[in-house]
Amino acid sequence: MSMKFAPLIDPAVRKPAPKPVRVDLRKVFAIGTGLWIVALIVVLILLAVGYNVMPLVIMCVAGVIIGLLLLVWEYFDRWDYRRLGQ
Repeated sequence: MSMKFAPLIDPAVRKPAPKPVRVDLRKVFAIGTGLWIVALIVVLILLAVGYNVMPLVIMCVAGVIIGLLLLVWEYFDRWDYRRLGQ
């Protein structure tokens, strides 16, 4: 029997699964929201110059709002996680 098929036949030979990596979602959401804010500023400048970019303004505002909502969600999720851990 080949070693490649051993975990399929006998699950006891499987390697243990690695622990999940802890990621600080605040950094991810903050960077994403910051990029949406930069894009919004650029689009607002283009709008002030006279370009027709109103759909892009709406998209950037939506990106900023979603990013802020995700930061709020992460705050409460982290708060629950810490509260349950004590």
